[in-house]
Amino acid sequence: MHDPSDPLDTLPDAVAAAAFRRLVRHLQHRHDAQNIELMGLAGFCRNCLADWIIDAGFDGDKPAARELIHGMPMAEWKATRQSEATEDQLARMEESLAKNAPDLR
Repeated sequence: MHDPSDPLDTLPDAVAAAAFRRLVRHLQHRHDAQNIELMGLAGFCRNCLADWIIDAGFDGDKPAARELIHGMPMAEWKATRQSEATEDQLARMEESLAKNAPDLR
């Protein structure tokens, strides 16, 4: 996926990694921003970030990746942070996902 003509790919890995960690810590702090709302607005959520680190070579499995991103085991996250999705939120998520680039689906 590295494209030398893409300015984003010229960003030093250390800088990109620092920005990624800051994003993850921000999302861990802002648990009021529900995954379903992130999906409906931006077409990605914490679970997507966990999948993306696996795609990038993370040495753990899906539960370990989700725990890393959520800052706690997924079962604990669901029990303490996740609210039930409404039909409207689910519809917005589906609409938003349809806008994603094919390699981000």
